[in-house]
Amino acid sequence: MSSTVQRPSRTDETLYRPGRWIALAVLVLAVLLVAVDATVLGLATPFLSEDLKPSGTQLLWIGDVYSFVIAGLLVSMGSLGDRIGRKKLLLVGAVAFGAVSVLNAYATTPEMMILARALLGVAGATLMPSTLALIRNIFHDPKERSLAIGIWGATASAGAAVGPVVGGFLLEHFWWGSVFLINLPVMAVLVLVGIKLLPESKNPVSGPWDLISVALSLVGIVGVVYGIKEAATHGLTWEAGAAALIGLGALYGFVRRQLTLPAPLLDMRLFRHRGFSGAVLADLLTILGLSGLVFFLSQFLQLVQGREPFEAGLAELPAAIGAVATGLIAGTVARRFSVRSVVAGGLAAVGLALATMTMISQSTGYPLLGAALLFVGVGAGFSFTVTADIILSSVPKEQAGSASAVSETAYELGAALGIALLGSVVTGVYRDFATPHGVPSQAASAAHESLGGAVDAAGALPQHQGAALVGAAQEAFVDGLRFATGVGAAVLLATAVAAWFLLRGQKLEDGLEHP
Repeated sequence: MSSTVQRPSRTDETLYRPGRWIALAVLVLAVLLVAVDATVLGLATPFLSEDLKPSGTQLLWIGDVYSFVIAGLLVSMGSLGDRIGRKKLLLVGAVAFGAVSVLNAYATTPEMMILARALLGVAGATLMPSTLALIRNIFHDPKERSLAIGIWGATASAGAAVGPVVGGFLLEHFWWGSVFLINLPVMAVLVLVGIKLLPESKNPVSGPWDLISVALSLVGIVGVVYGIKEAATHGLTWEAGAAALIGLGALYGFVRRQLTLPAPLLDMRLFRHRGFSGAVLADLLTILGLSGLVFFLSQFLQLVQGREPFEAGLAELPAAIGAVATGLIAGTVARRFSVRSVVAGGLAAVGLALATMTMISQSTGYPLLGAALLFVGVGAGFSFTVTADIILSSVPKEQAGSASAVSETAYELGAALGIALLGSVVTGVYRDFATPHGVPSQAASAAHESLGGAVDAAGALPQHQGAALVGAAQEAFVDGLRFATGVGAAVLLATAVAAWFLLRGQKLEDGLEHP
């Protein structure tokens, strides 16, 4: 009696690449670090300020330049990966990310810190689109790819919420530079495992990398994001308006140039596809709701309810849990029902969660806050994962890097707009609060700048005056938060309706795709 062992065919080995799930684990580690680095510095800012003594403007640049540079370079780096190879770009970027993390940890002046954060943004911009593009080329079974994108998306969404927890833990045990040094072992694993398991892929007919387009993309995105953030922080100043106008002008030039180049950095004709454009819009506004709520609840939990940073970080974990849980099943649910019902439902869940926040007060208990965060995470997990899948599968594999960059740029712009637009609403309401009688003008001026400024100013006043000032400021902040979440809810619910129509007939792939 004889038996034969059936070996997998060469085709099966290509379609179901051995080690693909280990490779995915390495890729999502890189995504997690980039996402965590965007928020982990927030808790370290007081310690960094005491050590480096930056001015107010320098402190803002230390906090923002990382996100600015990532957002501005994503499209360019995604296109570069298509040209020189996504694996090569990812590994070079990982080495650079680790090396520049050391520079961040041991910065000795504010100027050095700003430069180090900018360079970290350059390295981060090479990682994000490369990871998603490589998933497109590793997983040829659409159902497996949907699960892989779900894991990737859940990690990206969870990273922002995990950042404060990681930062709070490290700052309780080590110095502020430790929030950067955690990158080193992870990047070492990425490089060592990636060399062996990640396949190389690129566009064989990509054409030259157009440096003028790179410059226009960088100036355009950074200008718009900077203008929005300045307007949210300081109101509609000429500086914010000029930055936004320069950015919009550069983006207009970028679009015009892409339409004339034989090998553009980004094929703008993709946006003529209703499903692609609808997915990008849903992608951007999902993250707007998620990032805006998490950012302002961080301040609410610490400065209104008096929680410690680590406790506040833990309190925001339901958003990450919801995003991870639904991201893993989003592709299956979208195939079982429909793409538009999952995306529109996810957007509606985020919108309804924001709507519940219009009822909060200073004494609101955690069950309501935790439930709202969980529903935001659930909605974001469904919507963000499915839209990323649509964006990635709408283009040929050769353009995977550029498509990934579009998804990532929507993510970064959504995060910036969530904080900036909702922030401008919170700030507009907050600044109108009446100063308690007898508070000196200098303290009153500082208090009207921000809730943190009010808490600091109150420390130098007599106890009864300080308590009255903080109480008035907290009440005004909560009023602003209620109004801002109402605006956010209206935007998200309107987007859910738009997604229902824009994604009509859109489906995720079911059949095997040959490499």
